[in-house]
Amino acid sequence: MASSGVRKVQQRIFGTGVQSDDLSGNDSQGEERPASSVPQESGSSVAADPAGGGQGSGLTVVIPKPKASPTPPPRKTASDPSPKNVEKVTNPGGDEDADADADADANAKEEADVPFRQRLADKLGAEYKGAERYRLQQDDKRDKHWKRWGPYLSDRQWATVREDYSANGDAWSHFPHEHARSRAYRWGEDGIAGISDNHQRLCFALSLWNGRDPILKERLFGVTGHQGNHGEDVKELYYYLDSTPTHSYMKFLYKYPQRRFPYEELVTENQRRDRNVSEYEILDSNAFDEDRYWDVFVEYAKDEQKPDDIYIRITSYNRGPDPATLHIIPQLWFPNTWSWPLEKPAIPSLTGSIRGKDNINTVTARHPTLGKTHLYCLPSPPPVGPTNVFDESIDSVDPDLLFTENETNFSRLYGGINDSPYVKDAFHDHIIPDHRPSVKETDPEETFVHRIRSRTASIYGGEEPSSPEAGPCTPFPPTESYVNPEKKGTKAAAHYVFNNVPGHGGCAVVRLKLTPARIGRDPSLDDEVLFDDAIEERRQEADEFYNALVFGPISDDLKQVMRQALGGMLWTKQYYRFIQKEWLEGDPAQPPPPPERKWIRNREWPHMHIEDILSMPDKWEYPFFAAWDTAFHCIPLAVVDPSFAKKQLDLLTREWYMKPDGQIPAYEWNFSDVNPPVHAWATFRVFKIERKLYGREDLPFLERVFQKLLLNFTWWVNRKDQGGNNVFEGGFLGLDNIGVFNRSEKLPTGGTLRQADGTAWMAFYCLNMLNMALELAKHNPVYEDIASKFFEHFIFIADAMTFKEGEAEFSLWSEQDGMYYDAIEFEDGHCMQLPVRSLVGLIPLYATLVLEPSVLNRFPGFKKRVEWFINNRSQMADRNMANIEVAGKEQRRLLALASKERLVKILEKMLDEDEFLSEHGVRSLSKLHKERPWGMDVHGQRHEVPYWPGDSLSGMFGGNSNWRGPIWLATNFILIESLQRFYQYYGDDLQVECPTGSGYYMNLASVAEEIQHRIIHIFGRDMEGRRATNGGSSKLDYDPHFRDYVWFYEFFHADSGKGLGASHQTGWSGLVAYHILQSGVSCRLPRTPKTPRSVVQHYFDETIDGHSAAGDEPKSAYSMFSAVELNTLGDISPDAL
Repeated sequence: MASSGVRKVQQRIFGTGVQSDDLSGNDSQGEERPASSVPQESGSSVAADPAGGGQGSGLTVVIPKPKASPTPPPRKTASDPSPKNVEKVTNPGGDEDADADADADANAKEEADVPFRQRLADKLGAEYKGAERYRLQQDDKRDKHWKRWGPYLSDRQWATVREDYSANGDAWSHFPHEHARSRAYRWGEDGIAGISDNHQRLCFALSLWNGRDPILKERLFGVTGHQGNHGEDVKELYYYLDSTPTHSYMKFLYKYPQRRFPYEELVTENQRRDRNVSEYEILDSNAFDEDRYWDVFVEYAKDEQKPDDIYIRITSYNRGPDPATLHIIPQLWFPNTWSWPLEKPAIPSLTGSIRGKDNINTVTARHPTLGKTHLYCLPSPPPVGPTNVFDESIDSVDPDLLFTENETNFSRLYGGINDSPYVKDAFHDHIIPDHRPSVKETDPEETFVHRIRSRTASIYGGEEPSSPEAGPCTPFPPTESYVNPEKKGTKAAAHYVFNNVPGHGGCAVVRLKLTPARIGRDPSLDDEVLFDDAIEERRQEADEFYNALVFGPISDDLKQVMRQALGGMLWTKQYYRFIQKEWLEGDPAQPPPPPERKWIRNREWPHMHIEDILSMPDKWEYPFFAAWDTAFHCIPLAVVDPSFAKKQLDLLTREWYMKPDGQIPAYEWNFSDVNPPVHAWATFRVFKIERKLYGREDLPFLERVFQKLLLNFTWWVNRKDQGGNNVFEGGFLGLDNIGVFNRSEKLPTGGTLRQADGTAWMAFYCLNMLNMALELAKHNPVYEDIASKFFEHFIFIADAMTFKEGEAEFSLWSEQDGMYYDAIEFEDGHCMQLPVRSLVGLIPLYATLVLEPSVLNRFPGFKKRVEWFINNRSQMADRNMANIEVAGKEQRRLLALASKERLVKILEKMLDEDEFLSEHGVRSLSKLHKERPWGMDVHGQRHEVPYWPGDSLSGMFGGNSNWRGPIWLATNFILIESLQRFYQYYGDDLQVECPTGSGYYMNLASVAEEIQHRIIHIFGRDMEGRRATNGGSSKLDYDPHFRDYVWFYEFFHADSGKGLGASHQTGWSGLVAYHILQSGVSCRLPRTPKTPRSVVQHYFDETIDGHSAAGDEPKSAYSMFSAVELNTLGDISPDAL
């Protein structure tokens, strides 16, 4: 093994020395430590680590002693000259004497010898469940605020609805990417791998420069909705690799080209292509040819005891063949909160200084409510090549501290006069000469007289309206410095320059620490080994946390996919601020918005006042909450952090979100749009996940949300079933272009659209409310009557699937086709079905609930009401739902829209690989329509539904999503759960052919598992080492610096499994983590056998009476399952995680 001295050198440069960086614990994958990823010197070897470790088999790399001295270059001493104009602070606060800190240092070093989790385990004994679990408990009890700091910075704030003050509502054009570096945001901030506090008072993010780009790489670039041939799309390579729920450890990877970034090429080529052509991605350009790029890993780790102490390490690898120069420019700034009110509030400040015995460059932030925070920017060792050899002739790299103001550069954008000589884009001008404006010969004493358009132009997107000129503002003469020489401002950067970083894996590392603590009390600032050990310990605690989730022999690759999915969901939190009144009326210190803007969107939501941390679908493409997306996010989130999941569901029903009439806001482009009613389903699922995994029943949460959902259910009944016939129109319903017509608009044919899926969604809603009411009735008998109400409502909705039209009955069910269809009800009384085989016809399967016999016995009032319906309204149930009179497996009763006969007919088509069943899940539209698209001519215009397995070929809803074929994990997820529920009732008595025509018959639990495995195959490696989601890209599949990283796309090609749409929509595509936890142990690649062997353990049951499955006094959330249980085919439950 390498000596301790060599190990320290490796840790100083590479962070964790020889420790594997693979998320699954394998040295052969992931971001390599240079010693394990580059050619070794003679005598080096790789040996298996007998202790294992991580999630897979660990490896230890035996590294020879470097040729050069293992001692890193000396740092500057106090006698060395200090950087110009930087304050030298030797004793801030008066309590940093060495004697005063000696005891603290000694104690810290003594504790550092024993890992925190070991000390914690000794303290807690049998109650120890892991260090991260302990932090979650502290945060839940509010003992410590572990979630104050997190990845709450958006990936894109420019071109959002909140920043749009235009007259026509064109957010993309009003605030383009070109303005983002120069123009202060009003409602949020963005950055690369950024963090902020939970009220976004102070922000930190990465920026870079390769020496060739025209601008600093401060934020992620992509084409807008107008520029992309399939709508907006980010054109960068980045990955959310890891995060714990408290963000005690986080890891992010950004791949930065060494060539000039192809901004213009990406826009031009995507604009040139039409919708029949795939999108032009950055890998299609030459930006990454010859591997001339940087792998930039950003890691955050919180102190073991102090939530506000954050270690930051930025490690960059030169993957190219030649030495290259990289500027690493981490930035710290305050959002601009002072430019909008008439009376300016107290403005926070950043100041620069040199502190401590090692002359550490320090940025000190002072904020009225956050207090004082320091960013210590440590000297960096010089770049190191793949041989790990120091060049002692090269000094350590000290950063240059830069300061400016987070103020709009009105001069650059609009030809106006700036409020400050130092503006938001100052770092671009300071570092990149070509970015500086051309200098005109002027009299230095001259006061510039302009037609002042600055603020007005910023409001109207650069177009000067017919309004008076803005009032006077202070002119500034030309200045020689773009940054403040006094080292103060509201935006700061630490500018590190690494020259000639060797190729083939040469490394440069930056270490910083964000903390309220003064420098003398932190030994990690003097010792890089202590610094890196703290990060490594948090990473190991993250391993411990995720290892506890996994049962059985799940492959290392699938564990890695699961962890990146969950880590991505935790990274995709964002501080979201929106105050409708201020947004609509404008700010007192700014010109009023154009009057027509008030009529564009969201004027019906004056009560909205949002300042919360929310789960985003995708922080670049969809940097706003979406109600039904959030519901799906909360299922896997509840596995790792049920408190956060509950908070999300609770927030959307609070009075500052939900309208007084009960409507839940959809998303910021139109809060009044209608999404499928899945909130009740998600609420009860999260409640049961927490009960099973954590042994807690949060009844106040369940009851509080249930009460609000009563309002929402009433809104649906009053607004979406205005005819009172229990057939729901629904409108948009989140499925975009799935229908023949745009379902958000009036029918061109006239008449009313009877939506099979809209009605089925409401039946699904009913059953979930019924289920919740029965759970609450165990503690309060009042809810028994409410349960009876929802049972009755479900019967009427089920019966409405066949409805009266004059003297005849008309049904949304086609007996001939064995499928549910939408129908048009015309004004003259006749109806016509729209025979399109799509998810519309599968969604009625969602409405399924199994009642245990003990439930009926426990609630006599509810039982009496059920029996009354059976005896007096049997004809209603007989027509359109499963027969509730017939007891199934273990005497259970079934409430479902689809009878057994209809279920079998639907499954015959759903499991047909020539129709719905793909190698990668269930399609959203039958492949039958590839050769037989259905359509109709209306007023000379053809309306048609063709099969599009990939990107949308229509501009409907922006053209960046497609429900006419591709696989969507969210709708597949509920379908899988429904099959599991059906199995609870039918058991092995119902066997269906899967796939249709194969001759293989299985029960519905096995069918559900087969679909799960096909979905998992989208992300997992096949026998050839390919991932379907990568779309056949050899770079992504085989390159050692790409192959272990996974993107979680919005939807997937129905035939190939290629990822499409938003590339980082971990939100609901992160549901694959749940599938892996539930059935990954039996998943085999490249294909699951036709008769899957189920060894899934069902984390919690569907029965709602009796004790928590975790027991009254659970010893551990994960210790309750024996190996026998893990390999027993028990009752399948939709709650089977």
